[in-house]
Amino acid sequence: MSEFFLELFSEEIPSSLQKNLREDLLNIFIKSFNEKFILFKKSSSFSTPNRLIILFEGLQKQIILKSEEIKGPSVKAPELALEGFIRSNNISKKDLFKKATDKGEFYFFKTKSKKLNTQDLLEELVPLILQKIQWKKSMRWSDFSLNWGRPLKSILAIFDKKKLTFNFHHLNSSNSTFIDKEFEEKKKIFIDFKDYNNFFKKLNITIDHNQRKKLIEKKLNEISNKKNIIIEDNSKLLDEVVDLTDQPNVILCEFDRKFLNIPKEILIITMQHHQKYFPTFDKKGIINNEFLVVTNKHDKNGLIKLGNERVVEARLSDAEFFWQKDKSQNLVKRVSSLKSMNYFKGLGTYFDKVQRMRKLGGMLSDELLISKDKVELSASICKVDLVSELVGEFPELQGIMGGYFAEAQGFEKDICKAISEQYLPAGPNSRVPKKPYSIALSLADKIDTLVGFFGINQKPTSSKDPFALRRLAFGIIKTIVENKKDFKIRDLISFSAGLYLDQGFEFENKSLQSELSNFLMDRLKFYMKEEKIRGDIILASSSFLNLDQSVIIFGKAKSLNKLINQTNGADVVSSYKRASSILESELKDENLELSNSTDPGIFKTDFEKNLYKRINELKKYFQNINKDEDFEQSINNLAESKKVIFEFFDNVIVNDEDITIKKNRLELIQMLCKTFDYYVNFSLIDSHQ
Repeated sequence: MSEFFLELFSEEIPSSLQKNLREDLLNIFIKSFNEKFILFKKSSSFSTPNRLIILFEGLQKQIILKSEEIKGPSVKAPELALEGFIRSNNISKKDLFKKATDKGEFYFFKTKSKKLNTQDLLEELVPLILQKIQWKKSMRWSDFSLNWGRPLKSILAIFDKKKLTFNFHHLNSSNSTFIDKEFEEKKKIFIDFKDYNNFFKKLNITIDHNQRKKLIEKKLNEISNKKNIIIEDNSKLLDEVVDLTDQPNVILCEFDRKFLNIPKEILIITMQHHQKYFPTFDKKGIINNEFLVVTNKHDKNGLIKLGNERVVEARLSDAEFFWQKDKSQNLVKRVSSLKSMNYFKGLGTYFDKVQRMRKLGGMLSDELLISKDKVELSASICKVDLVSELVGEFPELQGIMGGYFAEAQGFEKDICKAISEQYLPAGPNSRVPKKPYSIALSLADKIDTLVGFFGINQKPTSSKDPFALRRLAFGIIKTIVENKKDFKIRDLISFSAGLYLDQGFEFENKSLQSELSNFLMDRLKFYMKEEKIRGDIILASSSFLNLDQSVIIFGKAKSLNKLINQTNGADVVSSYKRASSILESELKDENLELSNSTDPGIFKTDFEKNLYKRINELKKYFQNINKDEDFEQSINNLAESKKVIFEFFDNVIVNDEDITIKKNRLELIQMLCKTFDYYVNFSLIDSHQ
């Protein structure tokens, strides 16, 4: 068995491209090998900033292609079709034979069994595979025609300890590569991956990115344990530094403690997002002035440590200056500066937006039973941080810095928190605002945005959502459901649209109300799907209710999804299905029209009376429950009806000879089904799942 080993050496590839590249390229190789019947036992891909490695183990030196029948056109097909088939397969007419199939008679030819050298096949195949690489971002350089993520310098290709010979654009493959990424002078010949990997190990270069990750994690933990500090889990940052290094080392740095007086978010953003450093915290979760840097070499003279500390201090000095300047500027007085800041074409300025949010927030305050004045004040100043120099430097901190500015100027805690949380939730896994003023501001912002963009027909399509409107809508649903607080969303949409009109903005979309309501309902269904609720239960729970009852829809669906495979849930479904199937069958066959009234005076049996009594007990229960319904209890109440329902069907002949009695019994069954439907539309539940 033999080994195929490929290295692509280039200038440093950004970490954002590496992961996808090594995974995609390996998948392309695997797919191509399968198509060409190249068998292998194991496949791997690795990367460093400069090197992309593909490794296949357990290949045979020869590939045996078995004889097979190749189907051609129908014997009734035009002559041109047959000629094209002959040409494309490089055969003659005498090689063809006719064969009957279940779809008619067709031309076939039989290939010959043959052996191919794997090396020859790889030399032909590899450049074709490399041509298939799709970079998210690529570049061209010099006079070369090759588009690549970064300039490609060399291709090392080895099979069975021998070099593969092929051309890829301006490059010729070889069995050697550069051994120093900074000084591309020395090259070394290799015979296999083991030889290659061991050589770089001696240089303290770790080729396998998985091993680098373990090494970095180990060193981070060693320092944190020794210094008694905490490093927050950040898998994204860890993956980034893994792809930025091939000789990883971790060093402990620090910045001047005076910078701890500025908001911690600035410190974290500076270190994590801008510099790819790991901030540290004490046991109470308070950030300290020490941070960890993953470097690409050992810091023998302390120069790397010094350099990184200087970079951080420079950035924090700028941030401190902006912080001191911005926090002292009166937020209320700066609201007018939003007039010069465009929000979106056709939707006015940010000043226009906050005026709409004020009124929307006021409407929401009535539902939340909170101070209208405080909500309106929060809305008025919530976007002022957008004109600050600090947010200009750190745009990721919009909203958060507004909260800090408000706090520095003595605004109430509720207002400060509302401003800082206005953009929550920021994604599927993000927390939602929990405080009433935060909820009001968050919803006002998102509803205003959705109404505006839907109004000017900037709606998401099946493939594009450039303004992240699905995320905003999901945020509304998530906030409503997780706070267990329903709102009159449809009224809020209508009110919001009116606010735009009051400002003189005309909407071209005349179906705004229905389209946006349906869009939000789709997000609610998506939210339930993400919560692992069955599709039929989602449909059943939302069938009789609307967007203003999102909490109830979710609560009913979640409870039914939990219990449906348990005894009580199964009893409810079986009871309903037995009743509805008989009702449907009788009404279909007889074309009877029911009057939606049951006469207990003509009951003939106790089974009818018992069922009638039980239905009325259930109706009374559903009519008396309030918004705090215990959904599991509702299911249990329905389940307890099974005995009475089944006794009725086992002992009562619905299809009585007396049409009046028959009709009355069908009315009773219909009454039963409608009572069950107080919970969800059970007719949409799939009893076979």
